[in-house]
Amino acid sequence: MPTINLPKGSAIEAFTTSAPRDFPKATPPFPRIALAAAHVVADPIAEQDPWLDAKVDWDRTIAFRKHLWSLGLGVAEAMDTAQRGMGLDWVGAQELIRRSLDAMQDHPGAVMASGAGTDHLAPGPDVTIDDVIRAYEEQCEAVEAMGGRIILMASRALAKAARSPADYERVYARILSQVKQPVIIHWLGEMFDPALEGYWGNHDHMAAMDTALAVITAHADKVDGVKVSLLDDQKEISMRRRLPRGVRMYTGDDFNYAELIAGDDHGHSDALLGIFDPIAPAVGGALAALSHNDLSTFHDILAPTVPLSRHIFKAPTRFYKTGVVFMAWLNGHQDHFVMVGGQQSTRSIQHFSELFRLADKAGLLRDPEMAVTRMRSLLALHGVA
Repeated sequence: MPTINLPKGSAIEAFTTSAPRDFPKATPPFPRIALAAAHVVADPIAEQDPWLDAKVDWDRTIAFRKHLWSLGLGVAEAMDTAQRGMGLDWVGAQELIRRSLDAMQDHPGAVMASGAGTDHLAPGPDVTIDDVIRAYEEQCEAVEAMGGRIILMASRALAKAARSPADYERVYARILSQVKQPVIIHWLGEMFDPALEGYWGNHDHMAAMDTALAVITAHADKVDGVKVSLLDDQKEISMRRRLPRGVRMYTGDDFNYAELIAGDDHGHSDALLGIFDPIAPAVGGALAALSHNDLSTFHDILAPTVPLSRHIFKAPTRFYKTGVVFMAWLNGHQDHFVMVGGQQSTRSIQHFSELFRLADKAGLLRDPEMAVTRMRSLLALHGVA
């Protein structure tokens, strides 16, 4: 197997890659719903101001969705993994959703849900709760008009405009009363987006949870599930046990997903995760094992992906998308390491080097020769021979 010199602290150490892992064949249906929040592939040669424009390579972006569907995973479209609010605006998100819905028609049984939020409404002192409601209505109507299912994204504008939990209850009650199909509510923690600090009207997560549960319970017939992204397994389990019957918990915990998906005597979590984008082959294999009640193989596959995920999602967590796209580049899903908004610059060469080691340990470098060649080009760009 090929060897590469990687920085480790102040030293340069030789690292020999391993053979990629041969994961079990993924054949849905699985005992858990698994949605991968998918990234977008930038167009690296388009004329643009990289920090300001979002030029997307639509062919490669849609090809990656087909890759996820081929592994039995569903797609969570136009979410924060697609750099929603960090490069991809609502206009671009609509185009992305439309193209993905069109592509899904060629994949019988494929599953997809799409983010609807308020990101076309800039937060500010003059924004009212009614403005937030209208913004949510506009995006929900657009997704439904395309035939899509809704993931109701957390709103920066609402976090800024709300003065109490009652404002959240008012907004969500209005939107949930209008949707055509049950939605997935997304509670995105401040570690992913600092502008969402104090969501649900309280800086204490457990108090905020009470408000979220009150909303869900009051409108349980319009809620398929809730995705919780707080990176705290005990908070997720606590909320999971309090959900109304029939409402799913979709784990958004990129630190503890394996145990949360496996579950306990009181229940389990389904999943809607950004980490499923780079580790999709392992997820498909693990869920195939779970289909046969083979928990040993399930954990054997996912256990080495957890250190990789914790590294990709390390603080500042909002920059995790860079690691996701880096993995897609190493594995040949795109020919370059350029991101919408120039976000490839948000992590260091030390970070990428450790990510490379952890991806190899998890058996997720599908072509080590190609991965080494690409990693060497990035090292050279950083002055590492």
